[in-house]
Amino acid sequence: MAVQKEESKILVFGGTGYIGSYMVKASIKLGHPTYVFSRPNSNKTEMLNQLQSMGAIVVKGAIDEHDKLVLLLREVDVVISALAYPQVLDQLKIIEAIKVAGNIKRFLPSDFGVEEDRVSVLPPFEAFLEKKRKIRRAVEAANIPYTFVSANCCGAYFVNFLLRPYEQTKEIITVYGSGETKAVLVYEEDIGVFTIKAATDLRACNRVVIYRPAANLISQLELISLWEKKTGRSFNKVHLPEEEMVTLSETLPDPQNIPISILHSVFVKGVTSNFELGENDVEASALYPDLKVTSVDELLDIFLCNPPKPAIATFG
Repeated sequence: MAVQKEESKILVFGGTGYIGSYMVKASIKLGHPTYVFSRPNSNKTEMLNQLQSMGAIVVKGAIDEHDKLVLLLREVDVVISALAYPQVLDQLKIIEAIKVAGNIKRFLPSDFGVEEDRVSVLPPFEAFLEKKRKIRRAVEAANIPYTFVSANCCGAYFVNFLLRPYEQTKEIITVYGSGETKAVLVYEEDIGVFTIKAATDLRACNRVVIYRPAANLISQLELISLWEKKTGRSFNKVHLPEEEMVTLSETLPDPQNIPISILHSVFVKGVTSNFELGENDVEASALYPDLKVTSVDELLDIFLCNPPKPAIATFG
């Protein structure tokens, strides 16, 4: 008689946030007992109710409640942090609790953007990434089994921001730099599934997993052309030169200088696609070749069927 494999228990910090909610839903869909750590005074009631209705176990608490955190960690196997940028350094408290708990099989810190150990970017974005690097180094120093994830660009978010499909009458689209630099746009649902699979995959332990499917590599000009063909519209492309982007990064107040710095790194410098994978890297779609990945073309079809709400340019 075959013994049924017991699925890993997964705890998600930031599970009611933008990308975190996709991870929680993917975890539940893939059959894992899934816990969501939420602040007692969270205003994400609607999302919490939705996740609970799907089967998530919501645990209320604060990250600085060390003893409570340790007890919770001893109930699970895998920890995923999807905390937003302002809370990145709070992960040091999670790391301390993981060290005390002593049972966590894998920790995925809140990366999920560009591969921060492999890029050179403008100072505002560099300061943003340096906090994430600090967390990576703390995980390594603590000898906690990890998977570092570079999911690159959240596809729906960036398509919404770049094309502004909710503006039905506006025919002007801003193009950053020449518009010819390739970027990696990965659909958020795919990011969720890839992340949960990697979190419980021995092949991804103590490695960097990079999400770079071939069908998700596209330039701004190619993206606009695709959208024009699908909508029958013709857009006036207004280029924002690199020099102006650099100036804006130097003159806008913090944190308003971060989004323009991110746009410069992705769409001018091409940091999501301009390096070769190293021996400790693994590309997610190669790791799971049987997993159907949503192409950029298919993502635009989703936008055609379900017109989105306006994008908010916060970038984490």
